[in-house]
Amino acid sequence: MANTTSAKKATRKIARKTAINKMRRTSMRGQLRKMDEAIAAGDKAAAQEQLRLVQPVVMKSASKGIIHKNTASRKISRLSAQVKAL
Repeated sequence: MANTTSAKKATRKIARKTAINKMRRTSMRGQLRKMDEAIAAGDKAAAQEQLRLVQPVVMKSASKGIIHKNTASRKISRLSAQVKAL
């Protein structure tokens, strides 16, 4: 347990930031799941629309430090390739 006032404050800040990051990560994963469902259904129009919605969410997660920027780029690239292949 934290002893000093500054350590207690740091613990509170970390808890707040963790909650925000968890919310953003969950939201991103939900969008990716919808994207996977659209691809699995084979509906190219729905997949393209979903890709348009997923792209900014994934890149924003990268900019906020939730995922690495190369991971975000790789995800977008692979999703784009899958949509193109439909």
